[in-house]
Amino acid sequence: MVYPIGKRIIPPIVKFWIKQANGLQNVPKKGAFIVAANHASYMDHFIIMSTLVPYLDRKIHHLAKKEHFDNIFKKIWHTWVGAVPIDRESGGKEALMWAIKALNQGKIIAIHPEGTRTLTGKLQKGKVGVAILALTAKVPVVPIGLIGAFEILPKGKYIPKMRKATMNIGKPMAFGKYYGKKINKRMLREVTTRIMKEIARLSKQKYNFK
Repeated sequence: MVYPIGKRIIPPIVKFWIKQANGLQNVPKKGAFIVAANHASYMDHFIIMSTLVPYLDRKIHHLAKKEHFDNIFKKIWHTWVGAVPIDRESGGKEALMWAIKALNQGKIIAIHPEGTRTLTGKLQKGKVGVAILALTAKVPVVPIGLIGAFEILPKGKYIPKMRKATMNIGKPMAFGKYYGKKINKRMLREVTTRIMKEIARLSKQKYNFK
């Protein structure tokens, strides 16, 4: 019940905070893929879902830390975005296994590679979970750069400011050259860095990590 209702109510409201969404044509209309975006604000979830869900008319499952389910309002929101709780203390292995299974079934998974919201608005080092998903499920990654979300609702604030954010969507990134090879730490970091550098480009930032 939550998903069909939210699909109609939430996007029109969130549009007040969206200046523009560029590159929608880059988002595949069919098949499984991963959406990977920078994470500066709670508004990130709203902006991404309120733009992509109506455009695709498909449900997107979002990986989110389990603390986001600790009250009824958060639970309703995360139910609408099809969120899967991640237990970061256990390394999130259970959620990653669920996401791999979902991708193998043709679903869409959204993830913030940084793992948590930035405190400064600047990109943090990406974690390798996104690479594990992409290489194990053998699906493309659609990079997204969000600009302005931090100014709307930075970490520690609860009332969004009436400013507007821009979402830049890049072309799907394929990693076919790694398929069939044994996944190792070097490979995971290499793929993660490639994804994060593209997210940095799209969000007009620099990625200063290896």
